[in-house]
Amino acid sequence: MNHKKISREIVELLDSEAERINCPAFIDKDPVQFPRRFESLQDIEIVSFLAAMLAWGNRKMICRDIEKLLSLLEYNPYKYMLDRGYEDLDPKLNIHRTFFASHLKHFLRGLRAIYEKYGSLDAFALTHKVGESDAPAWKLVEEINRILERENGEASSRCLPLNLKNSALKRVNMALRWLVRDDGIVDMGVWKSIPKHKLYIPLDVHVGNVSRELGLLERKANDRRSVEELTACLRTLRPDDPAIYDFALFGIGIGE
Repeated sequence: MNHKKISREIVELLDSEAERINCPAFIDKDPVQFPRRFESLQDIEIVSFLAAMLAWGNRKMICRDIEKLLSLLEYNPYKYMLDRGYEDLDPKLNIHRTFFASHLKHFLRGLRAIYEKYGSLDAFALTHKVGESDAPAWKLVEEINRILERENGEASSRCLPLNLKNSALKRVNMALRWLVRDDGIVDMGVWKSIPKHKLYIPLDVHVGNVSRELGLLERKANDRRSVEELTACLRTLRPDDPAIYDFALFGIGIGE
């Protein structure tokens, strides 16, 4: 894919904003704070995916509801999942916006089957060669969805998107950024199954709009093809770590 040259001014803006936002002070206002509370790989993985799953809407509301979810999990998510604590929840219990306990049960049932067989999601991803794919997030979701459907007898798009041909997988790409990037600042870098140069930008409305204003993205839709186009463009600047620019694109126009 050919890209027009990004101007020096835009490159300098992206680099300075990435450095400004990718700092310890960012953590306390962001959902990344929740998996960072834990030490075991299993707890970090489970909370990363659950926190990302709830990460749409107002950030204060998101963080409030992730805290509520962690209290449901008795602040011991891996043990709670293994003990099937989720089966005692009222399916109608609202957790965040249109995400209910019925959806949490659906996800944790599948996750439990994965952990029983593989020990961690990282090992699951490694076994299924997710890191060898050109599109790791989409490959990972395809494999997880297969297990979720098997364990529940049906699919659910409320946990993970089912339309992988078009979905930008914003929240999964965000969780992978947390788990894979290893600069030791905001992201945790605990996964070995995916190399960070294969990460994609988590694309939402704000990131899409900023990217178009800067001339980094031409397509109007915030879909998979736009994620691929934007990330390919940013890889020309940092082939080893394109997802660093998620911080910049988030920060431009939002401030702290």
